[in-house]
Amino acid sequence: MAGKVSKADRKAMIEKAEEERSKHPQKRTKSGFATIDEEADKLAKEN
Repeated sequence: MAGKVSKADRKAMIEKAEEERSKHPQKRTKSGFATIDEEADKLAKEN
C-alpha cells in the first residue's frame, strides 16, 4: 500500500501533470459512448 503524500508534494505533482497536459493536449474527437457505439456497429456488421 502506498504511503501518504504530503499536501505540498501532491500539489506539486498536480501542477506538473497539468503542465504536461497543457504542453501535449490530447485530441478528443468522440465521446466514449460514440466510440462504443461505433465498435458495436462494426461487430454487428461482422456477424
